[in-house]
Order: sequence, then structure tokens, then C-alpha cells
Amino acid sequence: MGRVVLADDDLLLREGMASLLGRQGFEVVGQAGDAADLLTMVRETLPDLVVVDIRMPPTHTNEGLEAARTIREEFPQIGILVLSAYVEVEHATELLATGHSIGYLLKTRVTDVGDFTETLRRIVKGGSVVDPTLVHELVSARRRDDPLDILSSREREVLGLMAEGRSNAGIARHLWVTEGTVEKHVQHILTKLRLPETGDDHRRVLAVLTFLEGSQGGSHGGSHGGS
Repeated sequence: MGRVVLADDDLLLREGMASLLGRQGFEVVGQAGDAADLLTMVRETLPDLVVVDIRMPPTHTNEGLEAARTIREEFPQIGILVLSAYVEVEHATELLATGHSIGYLLKTRVTDVGDFTETLRRIVKGGSVVDPTLVHELVSARRRDDPLDILSSREREVLGLMAEGRSNAGIARHLWVTEGTVEKHVQHILTKLRLPETGDDHRRVLAVLTFLEGSQGGSHGGSHGGS
């Protein structure tokens, strides 16, 4: 299923996640309580996936993100899921723009074991997963002359599902429409936003994120809380 290293300074949360993933068929090959231990474990075990909290010792600011960037630079083949208790638009999109096998989820959004493990599998297989709340923050921070105004309400809905990393088939199931209908919506979105069509799901997600981030006019939203 996949070899995983977990990094979170909350011991109970970390142990609980390790137990959960073990029951779901993942092999947890290491657990870390800080960024330094995480990097050591990753270099020693070379896992398929790293699940890392953003705020870790010693300063509890963005050590997890910094470690994730280092892992991506040294081992681009390793999947990374960043878990956070808050939305940090600038740092999250910077990491997401580094390529495939990457994800960002809010801890409070993880409410279903099946959905969570499917997200991990998707990342291991090379997909990108973006929390809908992050997408909302990006959209709400945009300028008044919003290029997304040219999209219909249905196209905006499809765009949000695209940014979550869903395939056309997944979007179709979610919206209860045919896959052909979704394909038309996606084509219209990419055409209206002048984004190139690709056959690669994670590149499509990154194209959307890049467009959203570049159109914020320098304003970054986000609510901050504990890690």
C-alpha cells in the first residue's frame, strides 16, 4: 500500500494516525516529533509518503513546511501531505507548486477515514490534493475585477472540485452528471481562463492554483490557530 513517515509534535495524534494507517494497509516506518527527526527518518527510510504538520518545535511556526520543502528538493519522488489546523495561503501554494504527489489538508476537514486514506493513496500515485478551504481563501482574496466572473456558477463549482485533485470521473460522481458533461465544463473553464489543457490531473490542479495565486493582487488571506 505504501511506506509512510508521520511527523507531528502531538504524540497522541501521531500514534492514533499510525494505528489508523496501519489498519488501512499502510506501513508506518517512522514517527517524528520535530522537523530535524523527520528529515533524519526520511533520509534513512526513503518512504513513499510523508505526512507532516505545519507547526512543529522548536518555534511552532512553519518548521513542518520548511522540512517538506527540503524533502521535495532532496527526494522529489516522495509524496507529501501537509496537515494543518489553519490556512496559510502563501506557504501552501508555494509548496503545492513544486510538482506532483503533493497535498494540503486542514485537520478539521479530515472527518472520514475512507476519504482520508483515499487521499493518501491518490498522493502516493502522483496526484495533488488541495483543501477546498484553501481554494476559497484564494478566491476570496482576489481583486474586484475578478477574471472568474466570466465563469458560470456551475463552472466555478467544477473548478473548486478540480482544485481538490478530483478527476473528471470523480467530479461527475460528485455532481451527479455524466463525465462528458464535466469534460465540457473543464474545457470551457480552461479556455475562459486561458489555461492550457493537459491530460495530467496534477498539472491541471497546479495550473488552476497558479492562476488563482497570481491574481490575488498581493493579498493573502487565512485564519490562524494552533497547529
